[in-house]
Amino acid sequence: MVHGMAAEQRPTGVRLIGRYGLLAFVAVITLFPVYTTVVAAFKPGNRVLVNPLVPDSFTLEPIMNAWSDGHLGRYLFNSLVVAGIVTVAQVVTSLLSAYAFAMLDFPGRQALFVAFLATLLVPLEATLVVNRRTVDSLGWLNSYPGLAVPFLATAFGTFLVRQAFLGVPGELRDAARIDGAGHLAFLRHVALPVIVPTLGALGLFSFLSAWNQYLWPNLITTESSMNTVQSGLALLRRSELDQPNLLMAGTVIAAVPIFAALLVFQKSLVRGLVSGAVKG
Repeated sequence: MVHGMAAEQRPTGVRLIGRYGLLAFVAVITLFPVYTTVVAAFKPGNRVLVNPLVPDSFTLEPIMNAWSDGHLGRYLFNSLVVAGIVTVAQVVTSLLSAYAFAMLDFPGRQALFVAFLATLLVPLEATLVVNRRTVDSLGWLNSYPGLAVPFLATAFGTFLVRQAFLGVPGELRDAARIDGAGHLAFLRHVALPVIVPTLGALGLFSFLSAWNQYLWPNLITTESSMNTVQSGLALLRRSELDQPNLLMAGTVIAAVPIFAALLVFQKSLVRGLVSGAVKG
């Protein structure tokens, strides 16, 4: 009997070892570029190509030089402003539009929602020329509105939040209707607390997307004072060809806000994605 139970448990142990081995392999592949970047960022310039995978020397000079020579302080500020505007706007517009598609009954709702989702199939490159001309006609070149306004709404956010609204129990809607609560009262006091994790996940996605933008900022900015951090890294790469450690140091500086946001909102991200996938 004991031998039979051991024989039954052995495949489970093998499967666990295989799973953890696969996870470890994927983790190594994923984190290897991060490791090499950090090692190079803290090495002196004359040691970058000597044992590039071994942290055999350490200095803060590349970080300080990248900060000063690359003007990353200004570029980080620009990116924070733009990413903050886009994040808040996408959360608000997604919340309101998703509530309409999930909770309101109006003619053509399903067709309009399908058309709304169809915009996800349109690549960003297909709208660049039109958006650039529009921004130029409004006089928004080299400005925060020009960097942020084309991204104030997102169909993905509407879809994600709508899925979360569909998970709100119908009994809560009936009870609120009986108590005489209108749509805004129901949204604020009942539905919103339920979908907070989803809004946190959406906010994190929006922030990361806006922070990592490269093509659009380069298209509408001609003044260096309005460059975002990704454009600043490209300028640093072109100006410091003989010092690759400075580019790595700039990359580390630019990644700090991203890793900080991921650490702070990690639980909200997981909870939001899971709760948003409960009902379809």
